Amino acid sequence: MKQKRKILVGVAWPYANGEQHIGHIAGAYLPPDIFARFQRMCGDDVLMVSGSDSHGTPITVRAEEEGLNPAEIVNRFHAQFVESYMKLGLTFDLFTHTDTQNHWEVTQEFFSSHLEKGYIYQGTQEQLYDSQASRFLPDRYVEGRCPFCDADEARGDQCDACGQTYDAVKLKSPRSRITGSTDLEIRQTEHFFLDLAKLQERLLSWLQDGKSHWRSNVIHFARTQVEQIELRGRPITLDMDWGVSIPLPDTDGKCLYVCYDAVIGYVSAAKEWAQLENDPEAWRQWWDVQTNSSARIYNFIGKDNIPFHAMMWPAMLMAHEGMNLPYDVPSNEYLNMYGRKFSKSQGHIIGILDVLQRYEPDSWRYALTAIAPESSDVDFTWDDFVERVNNELVANWGNLVNRVLGFAYKRWDGMVPEPGGFEARDEAFLDEVKEGFRTVGALYEQVKLKAAMNEARKLSQRANQYVHDTEPWKTVKKNPQRAATSVYVAIQAIDWLKMLWAPILPHTSQRLHEYLGYNTALFGRQYTQNVEDERGTHLVLRYDHSGATGKWEPGTLRPGQGLLKPEPLFLKLEEGVAEQETQLPKSG
Repeated sequence: MKQKRKILVGVAWPYANGEQHIGHIAGAYLPPDIFARFQRMCGDDVLMVSGSDSHGTPITVRAEEEGLNPAEIVNRFHAQFVESYMKLGLTFDLFTHTDTQNHWEVTQEFFSSHLEKGYIYQGTQEQLYDSQASRFLPDRYVEGRCPFCDADEARGDQCDACGQTYDAVKLKSPRSRITGSTDLEIRQTEHFFLDLAKLQERLLSWLQDGKSHWRSNVIHFARTQVEQIELRGRPITLDMDWGVSIPLPDTDGKCLYVCYDAVIGYVSAAKEWAQLENDPEAWRQWWDVQTNSSARIYNFIGKDNIPFHAMMWPAMLMAHEGMNLPYDVPSNEYLNMYGRKFSKSQGHIIGILDVLQRYEPDSWRYALTAIAPESSDVDFTWDDFVERVNNELVANWGNLVNRVLGFAYKRWDGMVPEPGGFEARDEAFLDEVKEGFRTVGALYEQVKLKAAMNEARKLSQRANQYVHDTEPWKTVKKNPQRAATSVYVAIQAIDWLKMLWAPILPHTSQRLHEYLGYNTALFGRQYTQNVEDERGTHLVLRYDHSGATGKWEPGTLRPGQGLLKPEPLFLKLEEGVAEQETQLPKSG
């Protein structure tokens, strides 16, 4: 019997400063759910965690623009995230946020450990200062042209265009986000730094060892940075009040930098989950080397987060000591729209919560997986969305299910027909579909989700071809037994295909499961919970998979099993949807 693995699926922590768009979902939030669902079906112990990033300048910038305090901004968008993830079906064992007492304590413990072991030092840093606002300009309070690729509107800490990180003083033509001033001073300010130079040799050795399963864009970037650039101290504090406080005296007016505290959320969320499960030490099964050194940590991110997850976060874990390091960092490139990057400020956005009100969640899960930017940037258009849903999802998989189950329900009195002897083509076809548990499963395991979907689609098309070739609606008039056999074979194939599709299409796979006469749940249930701690009450999204019965194995369909009257699994989109959507005002 296969031994259960401990797999932690860590999902990028979204800034709680605006509605998430489909680019976020395609890049960093849907892929880990597909992967986690598959691994749970294989019987592994999966812990999928993340939460809203409550700190950092993106939140404080928006709060100042709206005249609110940062907590009000966080609560608004955190609730939106939870609602959209519920509708899309993202199975977080815990989706929390970073302004909790638990997260503060875990982050401060990391800081104290790093400091004690000599990996944190105090020093001065040059930083831009806006004399009109009488304040320093950390992170997103300043923007300008990238010092590496010359792209405009580069942030004060990182360029979205090329992915490079840098100090804000390196920006070309910097301007203040507070006053718009370009007359900025460079002043010295004291901060704490993570001494990455001390970890460079260990980090490089780790990156060079056994990373053949990593995506080429991730490992190439990380190795190049660590091999060719001398790592230096990374500032991990900011001149701000909104954030996790530094656990040292005389540090008022400063807090821990979000690039340091957010990634620690993968550990703090695991600890919070364990506490909610009334098993406070359970988190160690995934994170603690002494408890379980074979646990696999996956960090699903967008490419802008590669420097933090392939370099800084592993270095932080090494410095802490006794922690499992990431097994894989599946990073996606960008999903753009009509040739341009998504931009909330310019209204160039498709908010996921907005479109889930008009279109089925599995249609989005299918379309975004079909165009997943796994290896390069991909362009989204509404015409493509309609094409994917109507001519692939509906015409292939949906049509197969509808015509076979509809015919069986009507002709065999709502039951799975009793087959006669199988012909060679029946057995060959079933063997081909059954093989999908190996081929499609291997692709899911390797986080090649687009390829897994394409293979499932090919097998569905093969099933359509089998039904077309056997023509049971004609055969039933001359040879009812032969017709019953071919329909049974087709339904058995559909039953197996349902499982191959389930990680991507969980909602409709469950409906199909019920149409086939099963009264069990393939997956568990999502639910929300309010958690109280010393910092107040916070909303979390959770997942209970105790009642899930979906297994990654081919079962045997029972002849005579009662069927429910089937309805179409998917709604075909009306003509004019693309034109209508391009004219609608965008949310954000």
